[in-house]
Amino acid sequence: MTSGVLPGLLRLASRIICLIVVASFVLFVVNQTSNASKGQQRELATGSTQQTPGSSNSSNHVGTVHKTIDEVSDELTSPFSGVTSGSKNQWVIHGANLILTLLIYGFGLGFIARILSVRT
Repeated sequence: MTSGVLPGLLRLASRIICLIVVASFVLFVVNQTSNASKGQQRELATGSTQQTPGSSNSSNHVGTVHKTIDEVSDELTSPFSGVTSGSKNQWVIHGANLILTLLIYGFGLGFIARILSVRT
């Protein structure tokens, strides 16, 4: 009975970690597309491509759940910060973090769980 507990916990942890990081990426994409749309609307309304004072590419009104998901995702992806340290492009950073997380935590922990369940 206890021989299947560790592989099950690893699979559960893998799924939760991947779900959190995917949710954070989806929230990032929604935020970026929303800000791009607002920027385009502002540009059409004013006829100017410059940002107005007080406008920003990142929203300051992030909900508690959104903020918590982002914080947890940042902690989970922090081991990969060296890979993207040279990039200032947020799409590259978030995309690389997503791919590396899915590979390491998703595939890696799933693989380890599979090995443990075969050996027991």
